[in-house]
Amino acid sequence: MFELVLQCPEDKVESISDALDALDALSVSVEDADAQSQDERPLFGEPGLPPPKEGWQRSQVIALFASEAAAQDAARLLQVQDFFEGCKLERIRAVADQDWVRLTQSQFTPVEITPEFWIVPTWHTPPPQARQVIRLDPGLAFGTGTHPTTRMCLRWIAQHPPHGRRVLDYGCGSGILAIAAARFGAAQIDAVDIDPAAVESAAANAQANQVSINPGLPTQASGQYHLVLANILATPLKLLAPLLCSLVSPGGTLVLAGILERQAGELTQAYAPHARLGVADAAEGWVLMTADL
Repeated sequence: MFELVLQCPEDKVESISDALDALDALSVSVEDADAQSQDERPLFGEPGLPPPKEGWQRSQVIALFASEAAAQDAARLLQVQDFFEGCKLERIRAVADQDWVRLTQSQFTPVEITPEFWIVPTWHTPPPQARQVIRLDPGLAFGTGTHPTTRMCLRWIAQHPPHGRRVLDYGCGSGILAIAAARFGAAQIDAVDIDPAAVESAAANAQANQVSINPGLPTQASGQYHLVLANILATPLKLLAPLLCSLVSPGGTLVLAGILERQAGELTQAYAPHARLGVADAAEGWVLMTADL
């Protein structure tokens, strides 16, 4: 394969990327041309902050092509376009063949939740101290155990086993929290998500882990649950406050994640008419909030 590297101002990144896609690039990525220098600038996209921009003030646009001729043709065609003004060709170079599957797998190693509870990709052997293991590979749905919000939810489940309880995983993604609830003795688990692909992923992951859950769309959630888990983001969690609280049975527990530390006050206020939220855990700028109803 061959790599075509361009330097573009921020306002040209989208048009250049679209053109490269149209020219049959195998992939297109954008990087900060000033990375690792004093001019490096972050792009923001967290809740409550401005939406992320299309690129940095000086962006590197990198496209992969199957052959050198294809990369050269793309460079030649781009350079004569009006929208190429302000951009420049940096280089075309060969990229060494790699075992991309092995490279991807090397980035995902077993994740310790507690000393005895681990999330382990299928290509790894569980560590000898693991007593509870969830087998999970990275996929289309959120939730592999690597993100601090997921780890905090999993740790909470391990520390508060829902033996014999009815559990709801709202916004289930990969189904990892629902699977953990099953591993720790829950009697009935509904796992719901607005994304049909996530519902399919949760079903497949549960089957692979030989546990029983009921995956479906949010309309499937009915009645009340001893434990309601929702690892989403702060804004939808605020909007869902009345619904999520209504799904918790008296004496049950609500567990919320996907909340930045600076958003804890907003969540406390949003849930105040329904429940008394408190911070139960914190990691890497994120918090886990719980309420007993």
